[in-house]
Amino acid sequence: MAELVFFAGTMDCGKSTLALQMDYNHRARGRGGIRFSSNDRAGDSMISSRLGLKTEAHEVLPDTDFWDEVVRRRTRGERLDYLICDEAQFYSGAQIEQLARLVDEMDVDVFAFGITADFRTRLFPGSQRLIELADKVQVLQVEALCWCGRRATHNARTVDGVMVIEGAQVVPGDVDMGLDEEGADGSGTLGPVVGYETLCRRHFMRRVTAHSASLMAAQEQVLPFELDACSVPGHRH
Repeated sequence: MAELVFFAGTMDCGKSTLALQMDYNHRARGRGGIRFSSNDRAGDSMISSRLGLKTEAHEVLPDTDFWDEVVRRRTRGERLDYLICDEAQFYSGAQIEQLARLVDEMDVDVFAFGITADFRTRLFPGSQRLIELADKVQVLQVEALCWCGRRATHNARTVDGVMVIEGAQVVPGDVDMGLDEEGADGSGTLGPVVGYETLCRRHFMRRVTAHSASLMAAQEQVLPFELDACSVPGHRH
């Protein structure tokens, strides 16, 4: 029987790589499917992994209706056995419900991939609805690492290397992405550089990124991983 499966994890845990691998495996067995993505780092209508793999996909927009898409394709006689849904955290709750309906009423397998929480540790709407409705939620076993070497559990947003906890929930892009190429004052200078970094809970709660750890280590003349995490709040900034 068809299933709705949510593969969840932090950044850098191989979600998009697995999505591409699963699509390849199912196509190799003669199954027909569609790839979907939203706000991929490589641009619209793409699924890409940090390993350099990428392929074309259908961009999920606010008005995308998965049910109508599948009905339209099957009416044309296309074989459609499964959907690959990458960056599913960006889908709306209503779109996740459409995916669940496809599983239950059309026997279409849906494999969704995404991160659960944003840079504020708040669940994305799409991820929350997937956790509520999915037949299975599988946490990916490829562990992303914090700069300190511990298992990374949180996604952090940085501005010029400094962790921030306020701002829009969705800012498409990857590390070293400039929000304002002409600068906030329109002077033509580069604006703040926004990046994303995975951190362990300890360093997320203390807002210690790789950049800030390197600055502290330079002041103390030690290596970053030699910093005593318990004394981080007392370090100079």
